[in-house]
Amino acid sequence: MIREIAELTIKPGSDAAFQAAVAQAVPHFQSAKGCQSMKLEKVLERPDTYRLMVLWDTLEAHTVDFRDSQGFADWRALAGPFFAAPPNVYHTEVVVEGF
Repeated sequence: MIREIAELTIKPGSDAAFQAAVAQAVPHFQSAKGCQSMKLEKVLERPDTYRLMVLWDTLEAHTVDFRDSQGFADWRALAGPFFAAPPNVYHTEVVVEGF
């Protein structure tokens, strides 16, 4: 299982509209090949910063299948206008399962 973590900095004062746009984009992730879950978290110490967390079956499910899909284009059309800077995206995998 691969976790995509996208740090998203949005334009000040656009929280409610941004969160609504991400909620509207949920079906694009739900229907994506290899997508297991997605959630948006707000960074408490930085009010205009969010983290999009998505679980994928494989790295390619995100970097190839989803990014080449209409769902990705639709996601970016919904959320992209709120970005104050390009997203910082990276991928992780669990190497030690604590508890």
